[in-house]
Amino acid sequence: MTTRAVVIGVGHYLPERIVENAEFEQSLDTTDDWIRSRSGIERRHFAAEGQTTSDLAARAARDALQDAGIEADDLDAIIVATSTADLTFPSAATMVQAELGMTRGFAFDVQAVCAGFVFALANANALILSGQAKRVMVIGAETFSRIMDWSDRGTCVLFGDGAGALIVEAQTGNGTNADRGILSIDLNSDGRHRDILYVDGGVSTNSIGFLRMEGKEVFRHAVEKLAATATTALEKAGLNGSDVDWVVPHQANIRIIQGTARKLGLDMDHVVVTVQDHGNTSAASIPLALSVGKDRGQIKPGDLLVTEAIGGGLAWGAVVLRW
Repeated sequence: MTTRAVVIGVGHYLPERIVENAEFEQSLDTTDDWIRSRSGIERRHFAAEGQTTSDLAARAARDALQDAGIEADDLDAIIVATSTADLTFPSAATMVQAELGMTRGFAFDVQAVCAGFVFALANANALILSGQAKRVMVIGAETFSRIMDWSDRGTCVLFGDGAGALIVEAQTGNGTNADRGILSIDLNSDGRHRDILYVDGGVSTNSIGFLRMEGKEVFRHAVEKLAATATTALEKAGLNGSDVDWVVPHQANIRIIQGTARKLGLDMDHVVVTVQDHGNTSAASIPLALSVGKDRGQIKPGDLLVTEAIGGGLAWGAVVLRW
């Protein structure tokens, strides 16, 4: 018998303000058609003034707790993946812990930009397999609207705010790839490429920065690396593309999503796509897509899923799990 980290609940939250592409036409040399053709994005959500990343995360967390049918104190740990925490410290995770009224266990943040949720889920899996926790909530939450250069049409139209949450629980499996739960993980990073996607400010530089991106370079790396990490994760689980029911990718750009699916030999009918409605929500995009995919009736118990993401660092990875 083998211990597996099995998904028992999922939830999400999106801020009320919806920003259609046409809104950018008022201040930028851009159009709805230009944005759609290059990214697939039609709209995104922006947090309200005073609404923080931990606020969004807590709303998604409550949704996931309700879905799982448990209380906050039934959790052993909360991990928040974010690049836009409320403060330098303490962590957004401890703020969520307090907001939920969770008085036991522990909480911490993970920062791997758009790949953050994959890295956080890997941490949750390790905590469960090592016996340090039996039930862990993993949240991806971002307010990227706070780090946008609104004069840069190549970046500011791409990102949105939101949060998604997933709860995994230690359960016993047979040790085969037919088990429910996380079956394999592949993580990677390469700091040599940090200059193609970064924020040009921070605490130790004593400056306030904005997101900077070399779009063509990011695209080139993304399709190749996402397909490779997904393939590696499947191989680790003794599976291949034909076994996959759903790819739930980081929702950065429809062309990246389509290119990765082609490399995996899958058509788009097997891909959960939300980028048109949410934009790129960085670490929040995969758990958001998982929650929306479940709500739509796409993702069902027993389905084999591959999640993959790439972000600044560069950092990238994939998780194979059975729902």
